[in-house]
Amino acid sequence: MHLSFATSITLVSLAAANPLSNRLAKRAAIDDCLRTANVPVDAPNSNDWRADSNPFNQRLKYTPVAIAVPTTVAQVQAAVSCAAKVKVKVNPKSGGHSYASFGLGGEDGHFVVQLDRMNAVTYDSATEIATVQAGARLGRVATALYNNGKRAFSHGTCPGVGVAGHSLHGGFGFSSHTYGLAVDAIVGATVVLADSSVVETSQTENPHIFWALRGAGSNFGIVTSLKFKTFAAPSQVTVFAINLPWTNASAIVQGWSTIQDWLKAEMPKEMNGRILGNRMQTQIQGLYHGTQAQLRTAIQPLLTKLNAQISQQQQYDWMGAFSYYTYGQQVDVSRPYNLVETFYSKSLVTPALPSNVLQNVANYWIQKAMSNNRNWFIIIDLYGGANSAITKVASNATAYAFRDPNNHLFLYEFYDRVNFGSYPSNGFEFLDGWVKSFTDGLATDQWGMYINYADPTMNRTMAQDVYYRKNLPKLRALKTELDPTELFYYPQAIQPV
Repeated sequence: MHLSFATSITLVSLAAANPLSNRLAKRAAIDDCLRTANVPVDAPNSNDWRADSNPFNQRLKYTPVAIAVPTTVAQVQAAVSCAAKVKVKVNPKSGGHSYASFGLGGEDGHFVVQLDRMNAVTYDSATEIATVQAGARLGRVATALYNNGKRAFSHGTCPGVGVAGHSLHGGFGFSSHTYGLAVDAIVGATVVLADSSVVETSQTENPHIFWALRGAGSNFGIVTSLKFKTFAAPSQVTVFAINLPWTNASAIVQGWSTIQDWLKAEMPKEMNGRILGNRMQTQIQGLYHGTQAQLRTAIQPLLTKLNAQISQQQQYDWMGAFSYYTYGQQVDVSRPYNLVETFYSKSLVTPALPSNVLQNVANYWIQKAMSNNRNWFIIIDLYGGANSAITKVASNATAYAFRDPNNHLFLYEFYDRVNFGSYPSNGFEFLDGWVKSFTDGLATDQWGMYINYADPTMNRTMAQDVYYRKNLPKLRALKTELDPTELFYYPQAIQPV
């Protein structure tokens, strides 16, 4: 026997003083509201529930109060309306790849709107614009675009990442130095707001919301679809690697200094790359938009300065290169998507490192990182520089914060994982200390952090600051206007004024 919605709301009020009773009452109330509104849901403890509530980061498991699985915008609206009536926090979940499990709310008791049943990709050849539903994963988007006229956009290397989280908060990949971030390709978005209204956004429609979505989209509503300006996929691209003999601190300092000087002034627009380091080796890895012969010509100045050689190179078409960097994962993936890991991660965005900072970083790498036997890695994306499309975008064009050609040269991902069991309680100090070796020697306005590699150990005040920097005051004002009661909330969400 089902309770009426009015009775369920009354029970929520009566149970407010008891946390357990309150959760049960809210579950009853949200279930009744969703049932009345004909919003499809995962049945608790069903296979779908277990799949949709299973986080990518197994260190951070949370239990939702309910999981809606809409297939239409109207159902998303109804779900948001129910959340507001029951007074339960709601979170959209696209691919579920949040490092902090923010798609599950980042804490127990949230209402999850699982979007991956909404995964259609369409392409208009006349405008070269793709319309992508928010639950599509990057591999599916890349495959669909390539199959429709060999088009592309700035995806990353993990095919299971959801397009919404990736692009609304930046979206770096092996085309970003050439064409910009995924967020820079967004020309329109459909979003359901906290009052359950649905609005279209673009440079001409609701431009203030459009500005905020592009860089901080998870804070203002549930984006149900995005419009991307695509580019022609290069007919030939070349995967490459260069081994770096970074076995001591002096080698790291010398090699890093050479690379950052080259990146600042010389790295060609067609070159996309990163430094990947772990206990086994350190390499420059990348994707050159052109042939092997063109790569060899373009990379030779750096090789000469490093006294190095290309250790690996292979020419592919666009999707062949995507497949290469997935390391065996299926490219065109929707659901179920079962990749999980147990890890702690941090991020940074920095300028070229001064010599004292670089020495401290190199010392930490050799003395601390190389003695850590866990399965860690550091990725140093070659992000900025004179020829980077990312830092050519005006700093106030979007809510994404990191556009300064002088202060935003590298994007970092620090990642420490265990292959079995739980992450150790004393493990956090490893990456915290490594990041500190960078930031201690930099002014506050010279560095930031990237929310797509979210670190939930930061308090809300610090997280907002480092993710959004100078854009935070405007974003907080917009949060006050659009969602003053924080219906869309997670522990590091933008706070109203």
